[in-house]
Amino acid sequence: MEFRPCIDIHNGKVKQIVGSSLRDEGNAAVENFVSEQDAAFYAKFYRKDNIRGGHIILLNARDSEYYSQTKRQALLALQAYPNGFGVGGGITEQNAEEFLSAGASHVIVTSYVFSNGKVNYENLRKLTAAVGKERLILDLSCRKKDGCYYVVTDRWQKFTKERITDTFLDEMAEYADEFLIHAADVEGKASGIEAKLVRTLGNWAKIPITYAGGIGSFQDLRMLKEIGRGRLHVTIGSALDLFGGTMPYEDVLDFVKRSKEAE
Repeated sequence: MEFRPCIDIHNGKVKQIVGSSLRDEGNAAVENFVSEQDAAFYAKFYRKDNIRGGHIILLNARDSEYYSQTKRQALLALQAYPNGFGVGGGITEQNAEEFLSAGASHVIVTSYVFSNGKVNYENLRKLTAAVGKERLILDLSCRKKDGCYYVVTDRWQKFTKERITDTFLDEMAEYADEFLIHAADVEGKASGIEAKLVRTLGNWAKIPITYAGGIGSFQDLRMLKEIGRGRLHVTIGSALDLFGGTMPYEDVLDFVKRSKEAE
C-alpha cells in the first residue's frame, strides 16, 4: 500500500466534491472544500515529501466555460512537480502528448475509451499506440447497480455495460500501466469504503491499482488494507486535513509507512 495524492480541479479551483453530485449542466457539484490555494501549491507540497504516483483530475467537460481555467491549473501543477502526477479529464490521443510534454507521468482516461456504454477498442488501441502502455492509466471508476460495480463515464454520470470482474480487469490490463478506481457512490462522503469492490480488486491486483472513495477514518484505512490484502494504493481526499478533513496528513503517511514495513 502506498499513499497517492490527488488534486481535483473544478471550475478553475482545487476542490473536494461529492462525486455522485457532479453535473455538467451548470458546472454543478456539492462541494466539501474549495481551496484558496492554486494547484501548484499542492503539487509543491507533495513534491517536498517526494510522493509520486498521484493524479490530477480536470472535473469540467472540455466544452465547459470553465475548462480553460481548470486546464491552466492542471498545467501549473505539472510544471511544479514534473513526473509526480498523472493527469485525467477529457484526454484523447489528440491531446495526450500535450499533457505528457507538460510534465505528466501518465495520462488517465475513461470516457474516450468507454463510449456508447462499452469499450471502444479502436480508441483504446489508438491511445496505447500514441502514448505507450507504460504511460497510460485506465480510470475504471465505478458505481453499484443490481449488486455489481459498473464502469461510469462522463464525470461519473453515465453507466456503461462494463462490469468490474476478474476477466474484465485481465483484459484491460493488457493496455494499461495502472488502474485508478473511484468508488463514485461514496466519493467525497467519508462514509466508509466499498468493501465488496475492495475485496475484488485486492484479490486480483495484477497491476498497480489506486482506490479512492469513502475513506473517512483510520478504521476505514485499516479495513482497506485488510480487505485489499495490502495490495491497493490509496487516495484520501475530503477526509484529509489538507482539504478540511479530520485525518492528519502526517499520520496517514506514518500509517502507510508502518503498513509497508509490516508486509
